[in-house]
Amino acid sequence: MLRRAFTLVELLVVIAIIGLLVALLLPAVQAAREAARRSQCCNNLKQIGLAAQNYHDVMRSFPPGYCASVPYVDGANDTQAGWGWGAFILSYLEQDAARTNINFSLPVESPQNARIVQTGLAVFVCPSDGAPAAPFSVSNNSGTPIAPAAASSYAACIGGDESSISDATGTGIFYRNSGTRFGEITDGTSTTILVGERAWANAQGIWAGAISGAVCLRGPDNPCPAGGAGFGEAPALVLAHTHLNNATSDLDGGLDDFSSRHVGGSYFVFADGSVRFFPSVSGDGAGGAYTGDSLIFQALGTRAGHEVIPGDWAK
Repeated sequence: MLRRAFTLVELLVVIAIIGLLVALLLPAVQAAREAARRSQCCNNLKQIGLAAQNYHDVMRSFPPGYCASVPYVDGANDTQAGWGWGAFILSYLEQDAARTNINFSLPVESPQNARIVQTGLAVFVCPSDGAPAAPFSVSNNSGTPIAPAAASSYAACIGGDESSISDATGTGIFYRNSGTRFGEITDGTSTTILVGERAWANAQGIWAGAISGAVCLRGPDNPCPAGGAGFGEAPALVLAHTHLNNATSDLDGGLDDFSSRHVGGSYFVFADGSVRFFPSVSGDGAGGAYTGDSLIFQALGTRAGHEVIPGDWAK
């Protein structure tokens, strides 16, 4: 009796069909995974926004961008104790255990605070980001390690391009020793950014605060020209300004700008608690002039700039 078997041609056809199906299904699977990651990132920012609002309800102001107990000199080597907005809202993120382990009277980099500063918190990391699960070394501008710390995918807004992250004050809600109240947000809470994405893969930020004398280094996937600045000053570890979003040509590496690993833009939580997606603003126009999108983006970073925001400014 003859047995029926696959011929070589039939086997190759089956393999080709399977390969075609995999090729068709893989993008759909990847798209579904990214949609889930975007949803989680959006939820992280919603939690952060609500925590900041609850902090305001109790303390009658939003937390400082970062705290400093020494006189302002340059905003780079005078950030002690340096604890940032993320540390101050821990109790409102159901992270009471983490909050109680912080000695706010000691600097972020103090050995007594090492365990909590090195603790990664999921709410501060976007799943699409390339942030490491383990703590990474935060160093000074000479490359000398200062302290290991857990990564963050989010930064608080100090203002538009007129506000440098190392300034003594800012036009946004968060800056050095800030304590902004709702009443001071005269531009409207629905058009003023609290916190946005700043991918660790682009700029190696942390959630704990601004370590005095430390720098924010370029992330492994930073798309800006390598010939520019290789680091941002200490406040860049927790702050960013609204100039560019997903910078690709900024000479300072986009280290003080917002960014994400999502396609086409980044998520932001506003002072009213809403989370919205703003498209990429990768560079300025001819001669360094601001583009229309950059001007709108900068206006969203200020708390009292009295700018007019178009009705279709975000998705």
